[in-house]
Amino acid sequence: MTAEQALSFFVLGTMMVFFIWDRFRYDIVACSALMLSVALGIVPFDRAFDGFSDDIVIIVGSALIVSAGVARSGAVDAAIQRFLPNVQSVRAQLALLVVTVTVLSAFIKNIGALAIMIPVAFQFARRSNVQPSVFLMPMAFGSLIGGLMTQVGTSPNVVVSRMREDLTGESFTMFDFTPVGATLAVVGSLFLLLAYRLVPERKSQQVALHEAIEITDYTSEAVVPAGSPVIGKPLSNLVKIGDGGAVVLAVFRRGTHLAPLPDVVIELDDILLLEGGPAALDRIVSQAKLKISGDRSPTPNESARAEIEAIEAVIATGSPLIGMSAQRLALFNTYNVNLLAVSRQGERLKQRLGRVRLQAGDIVVLQGTRRELPSFLQDFGCLPLAQREILLGTIRRATVPLLLLGAAMGATAVGVVPIPVAFFAAALAMVIFRVIPLREVYRAVDGPILVMLAALIPVSDTLRTTGGSDLIAGWLSGIAAGLPPAGALALILIAAMAVTPFLNNAATVLVMAPIAASFATALDYRPDAFLMAVAIGAGSDFLTPIGHQCNTLVMGPGGYRFSDYPRLGLPLSIVIVLVAVPALMWVWPLR
Repeated sequence: MTAEQALSFFVLGTMMVFFIWDRFRYDIVACSALMLSVALGIVPFDRAFDGFSDDIVIIVGSALIVSAGVARSGAVDAAIQRFLPNVQSVRAQLALLVVTVTVLSAFIKNIGALAIMIPVAFQFARRSNVQPSVFLMPMAFGSLIGGLMTQVGTSPNVVVSRMREDLTGESFTMFDFTPVGATLAVVGSLFLLLAYRLVPERKSQQVALHEAIEITDYTSEAVVPAGSPVIGKPLSNLVKIGDGGAVVLAVFRRGTHLAPLPDVVIELDDILLLEGGPAALDRIVSQAKLKISGDRSPTPNESARAEIEAIEAVIATGSPLIGMSAQRLALFNTYNVNLLAVSRQGERLKQRLGRVRLQAGDIVVLQGTRRELPSFLQDFGCLPLAQREILLGTIRRATVPLLLLGAAMGATAVGVVPIPVAFFAAALAMVIFRVIPLREVYRAVDGPILVMLAALIPVSDTLRTTGGSDLIAGWLSGIAAGLPPAGALALILIAAMAVTPFLNNAATVLVMAPIAASFATALDYRPDAFLMAVAIGAGSDFLTPIGHQCNTLVMGPGGYRFSDYPRLGLPLSIVIVLVAVPALMWVWPLR
């Protein structure tokens, strides 16, 4: 072992210890490892920041924006309410998510399949009152398992097919991977459904402050316009859309105040007084196509609608708004500001929103342009709460994000453009078509995750550049020569799993496949099973968030720690090895 190889192993080992210790945030650990590698000379000065231009960073960042755009559109809410209204238990929801992602990943890029279903996971988590972390890691692992089923499911399968052609003159075909891959997908999915509780529930650090100020008793007012799908249906159907997060306090019909009984049939131009959290109110308003506050836009210019936002604020003592109502103040006509909702502690408001006399301590949701709202808040003694996204009353384009995501995945599936370009273009289009406001873009991109990835790429590459991977290969060849066939096959599979976090999965195949083929030949075995073992091991990175972009994609939204991955990933890896080895020997006989 050379000095450089020893230093590479030292840096990687120390970094893993600090990751598992979890005393410092993961991006700080990764950046420190990068600087240490530069100081020790195993990462050249001119290669230190190559990771910031790596495709993986672009893919993960773009996928986060695309996923946020799909979630913001409301299409996911509508689809769940229409097609999956009765899926209530956590295990049933998890089964649906894992199976869907696993099957999709066999035919489209697994990060695309995962990006589609992440918003669904968030909606299920809200419906079941659990953290999204319950769903996200099993989904990421399911996407990796699903990619094992076909030649196009994951990069290692494509690379190993080409290497088999070089070695034997014949490539693996599209569905040569299916018998073993489908077996692993079924067993792996069942394991995830049974063992998902091994991962503790985590709260995303991004939303911790928002949850601290969560207001759940806003009162808002909506009108039933022509074309609303709830016209002619009982009030209970409307309440179901909110999944228990909102109630109807009153129905005003042609000057008459009706009690909000569940069997009251909704009619055109009914005015509904609603109470609930902002998210539940937004689901009811958007899916039922209701109009908030007369649907008055603070700006008549369609191109300027992206400047409209809603903000939560507290009415301070001494505010000129105290004792005034929005109707009496002519809030919209005079100040170009809409009052969307009011929350008053300890009191349920039952009168029309415009007639509510505001009090000190009331929390209001105000809608206006980004330019006018700050001055209004200052002039009228309103204190804004910590900023969080309020979608109530915003314009949604449900079909556009789905079309953009479909176009990106379709383009990569047929090979028109590579994955980074396709997803970056889709993310850019989300902004251009105003699916997601410009101010929300960088909030959707998880900066610490991207910095961690960018810093780790040069560090992990030292295993290759110093010859450390060749050294590992030599050790494996020596050990495998003394093992029985099943043991040699298991060793190759385990080694590929262990190396993948530090090399990208395609590089793992390039390193491990020649080793597997060479000692298969030396032991007078056919190479097919060993090449398949390399592909399975390289595609089964369940131990860290850094070996595959799908694992990285869910780390921030799930609030996971580095040490959470092996809790579920290690037993899953053991299951994969125990099932894959006999399956490979059955489907691909060694002699």
